[in-house]
Amino acid sequence: MITAAIVGAEVMREHTPHVPYTPEEIAEEARRCRESGAAMVHVHGRKDDGAPTQDRETFGEILRLIRERSDVLVQFSTGGAVGMGVEERIEGLDHCPDMATLTTGTVNFGEEVFMNDLPTIRTIAERLKEKGVRPEVEIFDTGMVDTALRLIKEGLLEPPLHFDFVLGVQGGMSARIESLDFLIGMLPEGSTWSVAGMGRHELPLAKAAIDRGGHVRVGLEDNIYISKGVLARGSWELVDAVVDYAEQAGRPIATPSEAAELLQLTR
Repeated sequence: MITAAIVGAEVMREHTPHVPYTPEEIAEEARRCRESGAAMVHVHGRKDDGAPTQDRETFGEILRLIRERSDVLVQFSTGGAVGMGVEERIEGLDHCPDMATLTTGTVNFGEEVFMNDLPTIRTIAERLKEKGVRPEVEIFDTGMVDTALRLIKEGLLEPPLHFDFVLGVQGGMSARIESLDFLIGMLPEGSTWSVAGMGRHELPLAKAAIDRGGHVRVGLEDNIYISKGVLARGSWELVDAVVDYAEQAGRPIATPSEAAELLQLTR
């Protein structure tokens, strides 16, 4: 299963001209990623000038336009951008996407802090449960797995869970193969998982995930290069690279309907 993280909150046109901003641009990029082999797209909201936004109207328009163009699964970010309040981060969930992220801990994010204290985490988990939206548990460090297991005991999360290991963020867990193997070993039986490697670690970790029977997240949110010094022409080109390696490794690419079954989603 390939997830394409096509926009994010940090990458700007000054970094790459290929990052989409408007709902129309995001939806078109989602279509291209679906054609390349992505089963799901992970989206943030942007204003026309590229500034991050989590507002309800923007997310509603993104979802509508993506679904007009293809059958790709749509996953909303509840992380938003550093400094946003929790209610701002989750108002888009009113549109009931196929999935949404839940980061289960605070992490240094470069020079800033991505704040997720327990009350914030519980608020997001409660809203996901209320809206019937399946969470993808975002893991930047080992303690976040333990917090997810705690939320299962509290009844806020229901197993089996799907985890996404976000490795290589400055301040989070390193993008080493040993880190990946350690995290896999922490997961409860029946869990599914994917890997999002930051920057130059994206494609090597994608290959490691494929070799280990896991799933993959790639896209311009996490990495803007297809090779050293060469900008990817879009998230779809990074999806293409993963598809090529998966075919060599004998791993079939999941369609959106197959991914929905794997993740136990109701569409």
